[in-house]
Amino acid sequence: MATTETCGDESLYPIAVLIDELRNEDVQLRLNSIKKLSTIALALGVDRTRSELIPFLADTIYDEDEVLLALAEQLGNFTPLVGGPEFVHCLLAPLESLATVEETVVRDKAVESLRTISAQHSVADLEAHFVPLVKRLASGDWFTSRTSACGLFSVCYPRVSATIRSDLRSHFRSLCQDDTPMVRRAAASKLGELAKVVEPEYLKSDIIPMFVNLAQDEQDSVRLLAVEACVSIASLLPQDDTEQLLMPTLRQCAEDKSWRVRYMVADKFTDLQKAVGPEITKTDLVPAFQSLLKDCEAEVRAAAANKVKEFCQSLDPSVQEAVIMNSILPCVKELVADPNQHVKSALASVIMGLSPILGKNNTIEHLLPLFLSQLKDECPEVRLNIISNLDCVNEVIGIQQLSQSLLPAIVELAEDTKWRVRLAIIEYMPLLAGQLGVEFFDEKLNALCMTWLVDHVFAIREAATLNLKKLVQKFGAEWAENTVIPKVVAMSRDPNYLHRMTCLFCINVLADVCGQDITLKHLLPTVTQMASDGVANVRFNVAKTLQKIGPVLDRSTMTALLAPVLEKLKDDQDVDVRYFANEAITVLSLNQ
Repeated sequence: MATTETCGDESLYPIAVLIDELRNEDVQLRLNSIKKLSTIALALGVDRTRSELIPFLADTIYDEDEVLLALAEQLGNFTPLVGGPEFVHCLLAPLESLATVEETVVRDKAVESLRTISAQHSVADLEAHFVPLVKRLASGDWFTSRTSACGLFSVCYPRVSATIRSDLRSHFRSLCQDDTPMVRRAAASKLGELAKVVEPEYLKSDIIPMFVNLAQDEQDSVRLLAVEACVSIASLLPQDDTEQLLMPTLRQCAEDKSWRVRYMVADKFTDLQKAVGPEITKTDLVPAFQSLLKDCEAEVRAAAANKVKEFCQSLDPSVQEAVIMNSILPCVKELVADPNQHVKSALASVIMGLSPILGKNNTIEHLLPLFLSQLKDECPEVRLNIISNLDCVNEVIGIQQLSQSLLPAIVELAEDTKWRVRLAIIEYMPLLAGQLGVEFFDEKLNALCMTWLVDHVFAIREAATLNLKKLVQKFGAEWAENTVIPKVVAMSRDPNYLHRMTCLFCINVLADVCGQDITLKHLLPTVTQMASDGVANVRFNVAKTLQKIGPVLDRSTMTALLAPVLEKLKDDQDVDVRYFANEAITVLSLNQ
C-alpha cells in the first residue's frame, strides 16, 4: 500500500511529490495532499515554506471546491509554519485568491482563516498588508470578492490609525450601497459587528445612516439582515438616541410588506427588548408585539408566539401584570384558536410560563380555560406541549385545582382513538404522577395505566410496561406490592395469550425495581406457573423472563426454583422454547 510506504518518510515528503499530487487527476489524492500540508511545511522548514510552498499554493488555486475548502482551512493554522507573526502576511496572497472563488463555502472558510490570522499581524503589518487586501477585495470587479471583504472590516478596524479607519468606513459605506444584492446582504449581516468596534461619534454619523439605508433596501433579503444589525446598534446607544435614530426604522420593519422581514423582527424580538430597555419596550415594542401576534402570515405569528413567555418575563415588574392582562393576553386568547397548528403548537410550548408571572387568581380565571382548550386541540403536538409543562401551573394553582380542571381532559386523551396520542400520554405519565402524588394518582389514573397493559396495539402495551417500572421507581416497592402486582398477576390467567405475555413483560421490568423479597413472594410463583401454558410463545417468554429475573435472586434460590422449571422447558416439544430455555440455563450458569 502506498500510504503505509510513505508513512515512514512523511517528515521528508518532498515538494516535488506534492506538486505531482496536486496535479494528479484523482481528486481524493489532491485532497489528501492538501490535508498533509502542515507535515510538508514542517519538512521544508519556514524559509522554503515561505519562498516555495506558499507561492506555489497561490498559483494553483484552480481546483475542485472540496480541495479549495481544505486549503482555506489549513492556511488559517499556518502561522507557526511560516515563521510566526512576523511573517504571517505571506499567507494573505493564497487566502485572498480563495476569498474570491465562486463557491460560497470556500469563500466563507477563507474569510474565517483571514479573520484568525488578522489577530496575529502587528499593527504595522496590518496597515501595510492586511488593510490593502481588504480594500482590494472591497473594490474587486466580481461580487464574490466584495462579499468576502464585508467580513474583514471589524477585525482590523480597532487596531489601525484614524486615517485608515476613515478609509475603511468609506469602503464599507460603498459596500452597503453596492449594485449587487448579495454584497449588500453581506454588508448588512456584518454591520452589527462593525458597529461594536466603531467609535461612538461615528456610530451616529456613519453606521446608523448605513443601517437606515439597508433597512429600506428594495430587496427583502437585505432588509431582514438589517434587523439583526439593529439589535447590536441599539445595545450601544443611549435610550434617547435609540428612540430618535433607530425606532422609526424598526417600526417600519415590524410593519414591512415582506413577511420574511416581519418574521425576523419577531424572531429577534426579545433581543431587541433587552437592547432598547424597559421604557421603549413599554411605548413602542408592546404595540409592535401585538401586531406581530396578529400578523396575517402564520410563520410570523408562530415566531412571535414563541417569544410570549420570554417577552412577558422581561417586562418592567411595575407594569408587567397590567401589560400582559391588557395587551398580550387578548392576543394570546385569539392564538389559542388559530387555524394554523404550528402557531398553536408554538404558543402551547410557552403559555404555561405565564402562570408564575400572573399568579394564582389570574391563572385560574384567565389561563386555565386556555389550557383546557389546548388540551382538547385536535393537534397532538399542542396537547403534548401543554402536558409537558404542567409543573409550572401546578406550582402556582396547586394540585386540587389542577386535577379538577385539567385531569378530565388528560384522561380523555389517554383513551384517544389514535394510538400515537395514547402513546404520548403514557410517556408523560411518570411526570404527571410525580406532580400529582400517589393518592391522586391511585384515585384518578392508576386504572388507566393498567388498561393500557391490555391495549390492542403492541407499542402501547410495551410503553405501558416501561411506564409501570418508572411509576414503581417514583412510588416505591410497597406501593407496587399493594397496587400494581395483584393486577399484573391476575393477567397471567387472562384467556388472551397476548395479555399473558404482557404479564411476563411487566415482571421483566418489575423484578429489578421491586427487589428479591417481592419477586420471590409474588412474581416468581406466577412465572413458574405459566411454564405449563398451552401457547409456545408464552412458554419461551417464561424462559426469557426467568433469565431476566435470575440476577435479582441469590444462587441457592436460582438452583432450587429456577433450575427445575428451565430443565423442564429444555425438553419442550417446541424448538424455540428449547432454545430459550438452554440460553437461560447457560446465562445463569445453572448447568454446572
